[in-house]
Amino acid sequence: MAELSPDRLAEFYRTMVTIRAFEDQVRQFHRAGLAPGLVHLYSGQEAVAVGACGALQPADVIASHHRGHGHCIAKGGKMDQLFAEILGRASEYGLGRGGSMHIYDPANGNLGTNGIVGGGVPLATGAALSAKLKGESSIALCFFGDGVLNQGILFEAMNMAAVWALPVVYICENNGYGEFTEIDDVTAGRPYTRRGEAFGIPSEKVDGMDVLEVHAAVSAAAEMARSGGGPSFLICDTYRYTGHHVGDAEEYKDDAERQLWLARDPILKIAEMLGADDAAAITAEAEAEVKAVAGRAKAIPMPSANHAEADVYAG
Repeated sequence: MAELSPDRLAEFYRTMVTIRAFEDQVRQFHRAGLAPGLVHLYSGQEAVAVGACGALQPADVIASHHRGHGHCIAKGGKMDQLFAEILGRASEYGLGRGGSMHIYDPANGNLGTNGIVGGGVPLATGAALSAKLKGESSIALCFFGDGVLNQGILFEAMNMAAVWALPVVYICENNGYGEFTEIDDVTAGRPYTRRGEAFGIPSEKVDGMDVLEVHAAVSAAAEMARSGGGPSFLICDTYRYTGHHVGDAEEYKDDAERQLWLARDPILKIAEMLGADDAAAITAEAEAEVKAVAGRAKAIPMPSANHAEADVYAG
């Protein structure tokens, strides 16, 4: 594993604590009745988004899933507009119509969050096919949860990607639970890397609580994809600190298991490497920035009723 420069390490840390603070603020908004619908928080999984997106070039694209705020921020999304969309305000991303699960940011190479299990898989695969046909050097990252390991679209897409040597990296964020169900109760075929190996795709299990390990694995996969070597399949074992959504009582989780994962917190791991003083300073700056951005987002107006039919087309 290649060592990162001190500045790069601090950058990764700053992004992870920014995501954590962002999600804490989203939770507060939801509990205050300001964020309509369900919100799915990314707290605990920050190392996957930051390590993976840190391996990308500006022209590269990502496809996310329903728990996608961390991906959006790690890819460089605008936090004020993310907050605005979640709050139902007139945001740049969806005019406040889509909310948390329908954030689309093509200018930033983000093919969007979505509420369909495996919905991002064909998007990323299609983007990789487009890049190859055009002779471009860009690649696609596809984030999805462990529930997608049992979805047919994943197998169809990986087969296509392997046959055509598409520049795509499939990243399964295995947080151990599909909604409220433990993975062992519904998913056969350990190790799960076999799903990629069945198609001859290089597959690897990665510590999703270690941003450096994620970054190293995705960097290698990205380099292979960019050089014409085709797709990769990574299983990043991680843990969500919250329920499936805000309001989930998490009665299905074991407290001893939770404590073991909390002891491996990805943010604390990098804080130890940076030193207490530097980590505290970065954390304070990031939390202050998130609080300020959240305040600005609340001031963004609600969409006008006069715009209800804008960008709506009849089939």
